[in-house]
Amino acid sequence: MTTAPRTGQSSTRDSKFSSAGAAAGGFVGAMGSTFVPPINVTFNNTKNVPGPRGGGQSQSLLPAPEFNSPAQIRNYCNTLRAAAVTLSFEVAMGAEILKAVLATVPDPDGRIGGSKIRAFKVSRKMQRAADELRNAAKLAAACYATFSQEYEGELNAHRARGSRPPQPRMTWGQQ
Repeated sequence: MTTAPRTGQSSTRDSKFSSAGAAAGGFVGAMGSTFVPPINVTFNNTKNVPGPRGGGQSQSLLPAPEFNSPAQIRNYCNTLRAAAVTLSFEVAMGAEILKAVLATVPDPDGRIGGSKIRAFKVSRKMQRAADELRNAAKLAAACYATFSQEYEGELNAHRARGSRPPQPRMTWGQQ
C-alpha cells in the first residue's frame, strides 16, 4: 500500500473520490430545487406480428408448475426462491430511491421535516413489499424442506432401490 505525499500533491485515489463527490454533490444540488417524475414511453408495434394478440410466448420467471418428480418440485422451489430474493433486493432499492426522491418535495404546510415524514409513509409500503418478497423466498425454501421431510420414506425407498449393490447368487449346480 502506498501513501500519498504530504505535500500539495494528492494520489490518484484521492482525486478519483473527490471528483465522484463533486459529481454527486452537483447532482444532488440540481435535484434539490425541482421534482420531475421520470416518464417512460413504450411503443408496441403489433402490425405484422403473427398470433391472436400479436404475442408470442409470454415470459415467466418460474418454470411450469409440473410436479411429477421430486426434481421438478426442487427446481420450482429453488427458482421461486431465487426470483423472490432478486425481486426483494430490487424492490428494497426502489423503496430507498422513492424515499430519497419524495423527500425533496417541499411540504405544502411548511412543516419542518414534513417532506421526509411524507416520503417515509409512502416508501414504507414498498419496503413492506420487499420484506414480503424476502419472506416468500424463505417460504419457498421451507416448502421443499417440508416436502423432503414429509416424503422421506418414499424418497429413501426410491434411492435405496436404485443404489443397491448386486447380491452374489448361489449357484447350486457347482459342487
